[in-house]
Amino acid sequence: MHSSRSHVRWLTLGLIVALIVINYIDRSAIAYAVDPLTKAFGISTSQYGLISSAFSIGYMVFAFLAGPLVDRYGARRILLVGVALWSVVTAVTPVAGSFVGLFATRIILGAGEGPGFPAATRTVSRWMPLKERGIALAMVGGVAVAGSLLIGGPLVTQLIAALSWRGMFWALAGLGVLWCVVAGALLKNTPDDHKRVSAAERAHIAAGQREEERASTGRVQWRPILTNRNLWIIAVGYFAWGFMFWGFMYWLPEYLSSEYDLSITAVGLFTVAPWAAGIVGALIGGVITDRVFTRTGSARSRLTIMGTALLLSGAALIPIFTAPSLTVSVTFISIGVGCGFVTGGIWWVAAIDAAPSQPGVAAGFADAAFALSGIVAPSVMGFIVSVTGSFSSGFVVMTVLALIGAGSMLILPKRAAGQVQQPADTPADLATRAR
Repeated sequence: MHSSRSHVRWLTLGLIVALIVINYIDRSAIAYAVDPLTKAFGISTSQYGLISSAFSIGYMVFAFLAGPLVDRYGARRILLVGVALWSVVTAVTPVAGSFVGLFATRIILGAGEGPGFPAATRTVSRWMPLKERGIALAMVGGVAVAGSLLIGGPLVTQLIAALSWRGMFWALAGLGVLWCVVAGALLKNTPDDHKRVSAAERAHIAAGQREEERASTGRVQWRPILTNRNLWIIAVGYFAWGFMFWGFMYWLPEYLSSEYDLSITAVGLFTVAPWAAGIVGALIGGVITDRVFTRTGSARSRLTIMGTALLLSGAALIPIFTAPSLTVSVTFISIGVGCGFVTGGIWWVAAIDAAPSQPGVAAGFADAAFALSGIVAPSVMGFIVSVTGSFSSGFVVMTVLALIGAGSMLILPKRAAGQVQQPADTPADLATRAR
């Protein structure tokens, strides 16, 4: 009945992209309600700093723990439970009532959102052939993340204006519930579980997968993960990029405001540029990754692309602390973030390459390194600013870490894992090309 190729894999990818957008908007929404929330609960500035770290603590722990659960029980079940949990916690946030209550809700929010990327990575590995994963994971790990930061501020502030700060949290919780309803009906673990996937699409996906991905048992084997050199290299690189990402996410508005005496509205306008550059960089990274892999069949090429992008990202920051001005800062921060986001989705592709039979565990391992940088970067940047009275040393740290991460990915990968056999075109591919 389904003789022509369907496109259910792209619908599945769309559900995952929507999930990540909701994920990032929910986690960052509290930043736009700081004043009324701290006044309502009697929370000091230092206590709010601890609350900010609480999310990353919960996220780091459960991003790592979620990997085995995703590989064992499937992405669909874990995602539905995770989104339901974080939606409930988002709804509870405005009535948490105290520092302790809010600290606890942020840890639980991080725990609920922790499985997101490991589950997304496993979903992509089961639904997308190798030659389509670069652009797919660029959409998930790059475009969705940068795009959510681009639209999150205007959306959240409009919700606050229309519904009050408490109503904003309840509206976002409703958005998560809506995703659960839609995903409950449409999201499946594998193409074989979905009735609308045609035989042609199923064959196209299967032909572009490794044998380990089709035959994995779901049992976690920790030794191959913890002794996997390439996975550790990915973790080091992801921490380096994460330090830059979280540093700018938390401190860019304050940097522009304090260094160049900009108004709140001006800061809002200038902070759009880096995240817009991030969307462009993520798309470029996805396209380049797929094209290079299609041409070479080399899994190691992913690490080479990431290392080069991270090298350029770190180098782009040098003018900011050597010849600073508003134009130089906004321009080169945007270039640095844009180059960094070239790697946005490739981390997950590389994690699958490193441990194809355990993609959820591998993704959780990498994501834990990224979450660790989310704990370290804001506090290190804050310490540097408080001690030196300047952001310059913080930018130097970003550059040094980027160079270390780039060097590890360009020089240290295990060469034996370099080649992956590129699947041949299926009959459906040939027929489509002939048309």
